[in-house]
Amino acid sequence: MEHGTCSKMLTGDNHYYMHIPDLLHQKSYEQVRYVLRRHPLTFVPNAIMFIILLALPFGVAVMLKTQYPELLAGDVARTILILSASGYLLLVYIFFFFQFVDYYLDMWIVTNDRIIDIEQLGLFNRTISELDLFRIQDVTSEVKGIFATFFDYGNVSIKTASQNLDIVFHDIPHPNIIRKTLIDLANEDRKFHLTEVRDAGVNEN
Repeated sequence: MEHGTCSKMLTGDNHYYMHIPDLLHQKSYEQVRYVLRRHPLTFVPNAIMFIILLALPFGVAVMLKTQYPELLAGDVARTILILSASGYLLLVYIFFFFQFVDYYLDMWIVTNDRIIDIEQLGLFNRTISELDLFRIQDVTSEVKGIFATFFDYGNVSIKTASQNLDIVFHDIPHPNIIRKTLIDLANEDRKFHLTEVRDAGVNEN
């Protein structure tokens, strides 16, 4: 797969991240290279659980109507069952919404200057950390399991000299390509900063 094709597939169309500059306080020379999220396949278990939980009250209603029809004969009992089912479905929807928000709003943004790690913790709690590319010392990718190997997703670990600045991209698509791209971007950014330091030294002299 060509690198340009992968970049377009991972970041989507330009309108997909038009709001990103405002979120990042983007620098004038900074360009967004990747907007990464966990592979959609990792959300499938949550979607399956949601469908099962939605179907559960309907299954219970069919069982009660078949096995215990007298429970549904009275208006009071029927009203209580309907209210109980409505409350249950509301809780299921809220639970699924929280899961989706956590999945969709967790993202990693890679520019030609830095990495931004955005972690959504519930509806009203978000942490944002960033790492300058030139500080990267090592990048490793990990693909584990049959599904991850077949669908090509996994983790990318980014290590720095500081133990507090390590970042992990969890379950992202094409981790090996992202690892190689991060190494290339880090080398380019390192050269850029060395040139800046050298030019500053010349100007001082």
